[in-house]
Amino acid sequence: MTAPEQGQGHGQGQEQAQDQDLAIPDAPLPVSVLTGFLGSGKTTVLRHLLAQPDMANTAVIVNEFGEIGLDHMLVENAKEDTILLNSGCLCCTVRGDLVETMRRLFKQRVRREIPPFDRLVIETTGLADPAPILQTLMNDPFLVERFRLDGVIATVDAANGGTTLDNHFESVKQAAVADRLLLTKTDAAEPDAAEALKIRLKDLNPAAPVLPVSQGEVEAAALFNAGLYDPTTKTLDVQRWLKPEAYDDDHGHDHHHDVNRHDASIRAFCITREEPLNWDRLNSWVEMLIMLYGGNLLRIKGILNIEDCEGPVVIHGVQHMFHPPSQLESWPDADHRSRLVFITRDLEKEMFEHTLEAFAGGSDLT
Repeated sequence: MTAPEQGQGHGQGQEQAQDQDLAIPDAPLPVSVLTGFLGSGKTTVLRHLLAQPDMANTAVIVNEFGEIGLDHMLVENAKEDTILLNSGCLCCTVRGDLVETMRRLFKQRVRREIPPFDRLVIETTGLADPAPILQTLMNDPFLVERFRLDGVIATVDAANGGTTLDNHFESVKQAAVADRLLLTKTDAAEPDAAEALKIRLKDLNPAAPVLPVSQGEVEAAALFNAGLYDPTTKTLDVQRWLKPEAYDDDHGHDHHHDVNRHDASIRAFCITREEPLNWDRLNSWVEMLIMLYGGNLLRIKGILNIEDCEGPVVIHGVQHMFHPPSQLESWPDADHRSRLVFITRDLEKEMFEHTLEAFAGGSDLT
């Protein structure tokens, strides 16, 4: 990880740019990633979302227009493969590279060639691992300054989701890294099966709300604003973003003995530390984790109390890639403990606790 930067994060401050296309907005545009395995109802959910007034001023990147049946929503072509919808949304297809698609959309927004959207939703393919998309948002210099990850939304089929999780690790990763889980097709599922799947998802990803969805209908407001920044209060909401209470040690992992289940290898936990951390030692610890276990670090979130820093430092990583850490101007509440949330594969909490203690100099862990 690089050293943290002072301020509200990667989108703050002003940049003197000769090219208006490179202008950095006062606040980065929130990005939500909509993922879900084949047949999980992701496309139906998106179609219903695009018809809602709450989706106005939203840009959506999809794989193919035809897959989501936009004919009744079309207004007109806006620019190349971008179209305007009756709801006020913009919709465009990915042409090759996601980075170039996002760059083009942002430049068209600055040039006022398209309406000035204030949110972006990216729909993945059914077989997609969401990690590369999240890493793109964290690593591309142009995107880092102009967009911020708001959250990952994953659809899971209530009728067949258990079998899918058993047979396809891609679906497990989609659910494990999500900030919102949509239990779709609940109208077609047996109530007992749907409830068992809901419990399984809560064990797999304790902090993500599981929202039941019938016929693809879900309120857009329930899916967004999952990030650190709360736009309704204009403040930082660490508790909502981390949800450390969801990772209580008493939360069971009774399924881990079942080797036939892909999610048996997933661990979700939170490490809390009372004493301030030395940044260089912490950085060495993180680099060690990335080098040895990068592919199994599915997602990491943290707010850290760093020596000689007045405000906390926020970190966010996916596998071997970390978003540039940022130092906040002040703590959002009276709790100044460092809190690190991990979702991992085949890695135990005890290893993280012991190695952090060794790198940090032996202070007590809580």
